[in-house]
Amino acid sequence: ASKCSGEIICYTYHHLHHIPTACLRLFTVYGPRQRPEMAIHKFTRLISQGKEIDIFGDGSSRRDYTYISDIIDGMMQVLDERFDFEVFNLGSSQTIELRRLVSLIEDSLGKKAKMRYLPEQPGDLPITYADVSKARKMLGYAPKIKIEEGVEKFINWYKDRH
Repeated sequence: ASKCSGEIICYTYHHLHHIPTACLRLFTVYGPRQRPEMAIHKFTRLISQGKEIDIFGDGSSRRDYTYISDIIDGMMQVLDERFDFEVFNLGSSQTIELRRLVSLIEDSLGKKAKMRYLPEQPGDLPITYADVSKARKMLGYAPKIKIEEGVEKFINWYKDRH
């Protein structure tokens, strides 16, 4: 609700005061310096420490994980243009199952995860992903980093610091 409210406020200011505005919807951003409570960072930390990770549901939920450099590219493309008012989705537009994500982290760490399966969270969607067709058409946005490469980059960064 707060993200939607923010877009409405931006639109209102644009409409009333003619302020050029572009709102960005970012999809599951990860990479170096990622917030530690987010999935990739949290799973990496817990698996490397030999602790359990919580899997809500059966691990089949799918998310659109987007490497930070692709988000930065999209932001820079927005700054290079001038819009009256636009909303853009920035994501990889590719989904990965939670089970597969954990497997990628295990492979990169060289360590098996201890998983604890819990009931699905109320209101959690089985799949979320970005439709980036508008950003692709209007900005030339084209995410480059595949999840396999991004997880490897993140884990290399993590290992260098922990």
